[in-house]
Amino acid sequence: MVRLFVALPVPDAVRESLRVISNGLPGARWVPPENFHITLRFVGEIDHGLAHDVHDALERIDAPEIDVALDGLDWFGSKWKPASVYARVAKTDAIIHLQRKVESAVVRAGLKPESRKYCPHVTLARLRHTTIQDVERYIRERHAPEPTRFTAERFILYSSFLSSTGPIYQEEADYPLRMVAEPVF
Repeated sequence: MVRLFVALPVPDAVRESLRVISNGLPGARWVPPENFHITLRFVGEIDHGLAHDVHDALERIDAPEIDVALDGLDWFGSKWKPASVYARVAKTDAIIHLQRKVESAVVRAGLKPESRKYCPHVTLARLRHTTIQDVERYIRERHAPEPTRFTAERFILYSSFLSSTGPIYQEEADYPLRMVAEPVF
């Protein structure tokens, strides 16, 4: 069995910008910068045969490079209990198009469709015993990090190993996105 997810990697300059603002929130367990990514589809724990089928389906995706923009901070959780803080990713037609292609590929490979609505983001911290007031204050005091834009030239199939210090991610396969041709005239 292997635990997998499909994601856009975050470039080093953006990782550093996010690392700089990853502090100052009580009860936060900060995600290490090397684990920053934008999930396109969480696959879950599957057997190696199905993992191979997922890889084959992802290899057939033809999609253009994507301009990605971080556009602020937000949090997930209930009205009473925040669960995580994240950097929002602008929900552009291009990122939705790629996410739908990935979703379609993994469903064709044999997985059930994702039931949750897609919300592109970079998780910064998971929260324990953090109040909504603390989260709201953190978000007010921080601004969208610079640089906030980058071009995604590939997406990756990652494996995830859970350890006592948190998840460890490993790149299993790399899928290029097509370069968009500039008009010559």
